[in-house]
Amino acid sequence: MLNVKAVRPELVTVLASIFLLAGFNLTLWQHVFAITASDGRGLLLRSAFAVMVFCAFNIFLTLFAFRHILKPVLIALFMISAGVAYFMSEYGVMVDAGMFRNFAETNATEVLDLLSFKLAVYLLVLGGVPSLIVWTLPVTYRRWPQEVLSKVLVTAVCACVMGGVALMNYQGLSSLFRNHHELRLMVVPSNYIGASATYLSEQVKSAQQPFVSIGQDAKLANDWQQHKRKSLTVLVIGESARAENFGILGYNRDTTPQLKKEPGVLTFTDVHSCGTETAVSVPCMFSNLGRKDYDASTAKNKEGMLDVLKRAGLDVIWRDNQSGCKGTCDRVTLQDLSNLKDPVLCANNECRDEILLQGLQHFIDNLDKDTVLVLHQMGSHGPEYFKRYPKAFEKFTPVCESNALNNCSRESIINGYDNTLLYTDHVLASLIDILRSNQNKVDTAMLYVSDHGESLGEYNLFLHGTPYMLAPDQQKHVPMIAWFSDNYQKAFAVDTHCLQKERDAPLSQDNLFHSMLGLLQVRTSVYNPALDIFVGCRGVYTDGVLANE
Repeated sequence: MLNVKAVRPELVTVLASIFLLAGFNLTLWQHVFAITASDGRGLLLRSAFAVMVFCAFNIFLTLFAFRHILKPVLIALFMISAGVAYFMSEYGVMVDAGMFRNFAETNATEVLDLLSFKLAVYLLVLGGVPSLIVWTLPVTYRRWPQEVLSKVLVTAVCACVMGGVALMNYQGLSSLFRNHHELRLMVVPSNYIGASATYLSEQVKSAQQPFVSIGQDAKLANDWQQHKRKSLTVLVIGESARAENFGILGYNRDTTPQLKKEPGVLTFTDVHSCGTETAVSVPCMFSNLGRKDYDASTAKNKEGMLDVLKRAGLDVIWRDNQSGCKGTCDRVTLQDLSNLKDPVLCANNECRDEILLQGLQHFIDNLDKDTVLVLHQMGSHGPEYFKRYPKAFEKFTPVCESNALNNCSRESIINGYDNTLLYTDHVLASLIDILRSNQNKVDTAMLYVSDHGESLGEYNLFLHGTPYMLAPDQQKHVPMIAWFSDNYQKAFAVDTHCLQKERDAPLSQDNLFHSMLGLLQVRTSVYNPALDIFVGCRGVYTDGVLANE
């Protein structure tokens, strides 16, 4: 090994700051170059931005530049930053508290889908090699008072430089930061450090909050006394399905051939999600908070729609083929089907969505309570879209068979994604067929809505999880589909002709809580008729003839 002369910690932090700025922020610099001019003023703005970020990095690292602390901190930063840089470069993700929450609350199967050789190269080249250099580099520290003094001086100098640069370029920098809020989510490692701090703060806040019950007065309306049969209302929660690619909603490819042939299917064209990741959208859509007032820690400590339905007297069951219900089903019956060993539908530690329909006929045959059944799909979860459907549904080819989407053509990515929708179409149509075949003995209905959408390369973004304010419509515009048996329409006074006339009305997942309560005729003070999509299309049946209320 080379005999390297010992260096001071100040030099280590300077070199580490330069490496962090240059080695892990390719995505950031590509974006900065794209949003700034190429003339002299633009070059000056880019330089000022780089100096300010460098100084901020150096101040941060200086706080840890002590014996036994600096090297472990740098190694941790290099390794984590290498992984973050990979995902930002590969999928165009931005890192905020929501993205960190999505990562923290994912399951092993989803993590395995993201592993690749290219990620290993990033970890080795940007993480492992620099970490080895840092670990073997001899660093000479002064006595404690001198070290503290040196750090105060370094911090003061960096702060003065930042202030000077900001003053000299105030107009350009203020405009840059004011018009491009996304920049703070693209700076590695400050983005994931800030995101993790926010997420941990949420967890602490959540642990300190008391649990809140809602809808204590919930009860079934008197109309239920007129029901002649038991009822089964199936709510299907899709995954990463975007409305733009649903054939039944106007997509130029027929990705929903079976649903198009199903009599009585209702579609809603303008529905938007509460979030862009499952960890937000699912608990949000089942809560009565609404997107604008949604707070993760509050929602975690508050009952939701399923609790109110159960309290009213309905049997509530959640069947899961994904990464869990994110707390929404904690107080109802949970059936986790994602790890079953079915030889046909399950392989490689995951099951295809038809597993959610397994045993459904037997369940209906033995139904003795009015029931709400929630089916949580694996749906179109990426990046390995080719794993989400059987080969029989590979209609659109060629298909990207890699999780490194940057290595695939956009056509092959879209092909794989559209094949997942073909399979979702099959699952939903099969569910409707089962419900229809039992409509003479059970009042049956289905409502499908996806948790969020998906980016397939638009604006150089892939997957989902982009902060809502910055996310493209592809991640927020979701499909919603409904079907009601004839007897269900009569029992619950649903005017499907009216609903279809309103199919283009602007809706969101904020409507789900109140629409389900209204549909199921649950009377409670937490119900808001203004958000019930069925309230204007509710009728009264007299001798089998529907008349509007």
